Amino acid sequence: MTSKRLELGIALRLFGLLALLCAGLYAQQQQAYGLLVSAGALLVFAVWELARYVTRNHRALADYLLAVQYRDFAQHYNEEHADLSLRPLYKAFNQLNATFRQLSAERAAQFTYLQTVLQLIDTGIISYDAVGQVEWLNEAFKQTLELPYLKNIQALQKRLPVLYEAIRQLPPGAPPVVVKLVVGTKTMQLLLSATRFRLPGGEFTLVAFKNVSDTLDETETAAWQKLLRVMTHELMNSVAPIASLADSLRRHLQHELDQPPRTVPASSDPGLLADVAEGISIIQHRSEGLLRFAQVYRDLSTVSAPVLATVSVQELFANLCGLMAPQLRQAGIDLQTSVQPPGLQLQADSQLLEQVLINLLLNAMYAVQECAQPSIHLRALLSESGRVLIEVADTGRGIAPEVLDSIFIPFFTTRRDGSGIGLTLAKQIMHLHHGSIKVQSAEGQGAVFRLEF
Repeated sequence: MTSKRLELGIALRLFGLLALLCAGLYAQQQQAYGLLVSAGALLVFAVWELARYVTRNHRALADYLLAVQYRDFAQHYNEEHADLSLRPLYKAFNQLNATFRQLSAERAAQFTYLQTVLQLIDTGIISYDAVGQVEWLNEAFKQTLELPYLKNIQALQKRLPVLYEAIRQLPPGAPPVVVKLVVGTKTMQLLLSATRFRLPGGEFTLVAFKNVSDTLDETETAAWQKLLRVMTHELMNSVAPIASLADSLRRHLQHELDQPPRTVPASSDPGLLADVAEGISIIQHRSEGLLRFAQVYRDLSTVSAPVLATVSVQELFANLCGLMAPQLRQAGIDLQTSVQPPGLQLQADSQLLEQVLINLLLNAMYAVQECAQPSIHLRALLSESGRVLIEVADTGRGIAPEVLDSIFIPFFTTRRDGSGIGLTLAKQIMHLHHGSIKVQSAEGQGAVFRLEF
């Protein structure tokens, strides 16, 4: 339709030019110079108007293509006040602009939706180009690593060298690896994976990680509980008959020894019988000790589920101070407490939580017993994420690095009188509360045990 109108307009204008040429020739023949001048002026105007008419569609198309190049689809072409030949073209431009605006809106909505999803998930994600320039990272990445911003991936080399080396050495598409990392005061284990992709702007690497510390701790705890159940079951099944038999033999021998001398056979040596009775008594005593030992570890693997209730941390600390005051006073240890905010509360089983804190305080008392000015700090606060933190910090000799990773393992202890179940039990109780227990320590600088709910 547009081409037909354009051809008709050109034809009419060419006919007009021909008419003006004829008029000019006629005026020249008749020597009507006034008419000749008028015809010449009209002829020049007609040529200019023809050229403008032919090129205006091309100019409109060129302007529109330039707007498309710069992605400017907000322009509206006025169809009503345009020439008849331009109206169909302007209508097509407006329809194309509306389509482009709709596509842009849908793309922006999809991008916003994807951004929102990636910001809400608890998996840290970062994308960077071939020179290490960071293109994008989500909030989980910033919060987990405590990095408010990151412009280049190489900046991790100074702040988190372990993570930087793990990312650098992890081939894209390789199976995920677990990286142990210390961020601030927190020790965590990250499941790290990477992939590489190409876009028109170049090649990019996408790295994702997930904090699996709690998952690994729960798996480890479940494995230890299963092992303890098997061990205690087998131990009790083996030792119980020995203890029972030893008790029967001991009672029979004691009965023989209690008889009058005349009833004892001549071949029997009273001293030998007494030695045998004493030996059997020792066997019975140690067997019963092993049974009690097995019973303790069986109880460790079957801690009942907590009965959650609202617990005032201020009252919890007051009860602990009253309970531990005699031992602390006798040992000359200064116990300081702080709760921020003062009305801090949490959902927990108060009895199980007291058991955990008493165990940590007893360990701290043992750690500071050789210090010149022994002190323990028991404090509670809110983390940046709104979680309740309870810390037991001491000024003791600290924990050696080679044993730091083993202190939560059942049976492991560095104390002569220790059983190796206190911290294991504390860890299990915290898992039952869907929380965690971490430790931060260095030799000669004390230790901090942190409970996070």
